[in-house]
Amino acid sequence: MLPFNLKLQSGVPIHDQVVYAVKRAILSGALSPGERFPSIRKLGKALGINPNTAQRIVATLTSEGFLEIRPGIGSVVCEGGSADPEARNRLLGPDLEEIVVKAKELGLELPEVLDATTLHWRRLESGSATGTGNDKDSEGQTHDV
Repeated sequence: MLPFNLKLQSGVPIHDQVVYAVKRAILSGALSPGERFPSIRKLGKALGINPNTAQRIVATLTSEGFLEIRPGIGSVVCEGGSADPEARNRLLGPDLEEIVVKAKELGLELPEVLDATTLHWRRLESGSATGTGNDKDSEGQTHDV
């Protein structure tokens, strides 16, 4: 079992997907500083990937400061990774760009996108991640979600 969530997407290199998933887990606090990271062998076996790819994943995360290698212990999550707001913002960049492009394709204006984002944010905070079908925005208008 891996200590991070991963939904594989076709057409995207597995290396990039795993690195992104691990960064997201670290920056969100799902992986804590000092927590052991799977060995290259375990990572490769769990993902069904070549050990060389698993090694590249760990090397990338190490060189970017998300993991460190401790003699006799192995790879562990670095201290302070989740506290870096700039890193968290960079991690959101591709997703935000996709949302902005889609909103522009749909002809939405920035206030409409902000309202929709606020609705989803509040729904997730309240624990209603599946939605009820309708939500009200800051002006009390009902919207399908």
